[in-house]
Amino acid sequence: MSESNIKAQRNKAATLIIAILSTVVPLAVAALIVFPETFRADMGINRGTLPLVHALINGTTALLLLLGLWFIRSKKIGAHRAAMVTAFALSALFLVSYVISKMNAEPVPFGGEGGVRYLYFFVLISHILLSIPVLPLAMFAIYWGFTGEYRKHRKVVRWTFPIWLYVAITGVLVYLFMQPYY
Repeated sequence: MSESNIKAQRNKAATLIIAILSTVVPLAVAALIVFPETFRADMGINRGTLPLVHALINGTTALLLLLGLWFIRSKKIGAHRAAMVTAFALSALFLVSYVISKMNAEPVPFGGEGGVRYLYFFVLISHILLSIPVLPLAMFAIYWGFTGEYRKHRKVVRWTFPIWLYVAITGVLVYLFMQPYY
C-alpha cells in the first residue's frame, strides 16, 4: 500500500472518529440538560464546588490558548504543542466534570433582573452554541498539527482559536454571573 493510501485511510478514520465524538458528546450534554431527572445520580458532591472548578478550568484554558498563540508566534513549536494539548485536556476534563455536575445537582436558576439578565442569557446562549463546534474544530486542529498537515492546521485554527477562546472566557463569565446563586 502506498504512502498516500495509508495517509488517506488514516485521515478517513480520524475524520470518522471526530465526527462521531462531535455528534455524541453534544447530544449527551443536551440530554442531561433537557432531561435532568432521567440522568440524576446523587454523588454527594457539594453543589457549590464544581462551578468554581469549572471556572478555574475555563480560565486556565483561556490562558493556555493565549500562551499557545504566543509560543507559535515565537516559533516555539514544542511549547505551542504542549500548551494546546494541555488546553484540550483541560477542556475534556471540564466536560467530564460538567456532566458529573449536571447528574449530581438540580439546575440553579439565574436570579438577576433587568439588563443584567439579558446580558447573562446572551453570554450563556452564545457560550453554549459556540461550544458545540469547538470540539470538532479543536480535534481537527490537533490532528492536523500532529500529522504535519500544517496548511490544514493553520486554516482550521483561524476559526478554532477565537471560538475556543470566547467559549473559555464566557465560561468564566457564566460562573461569575451565577456565583451569587450557588
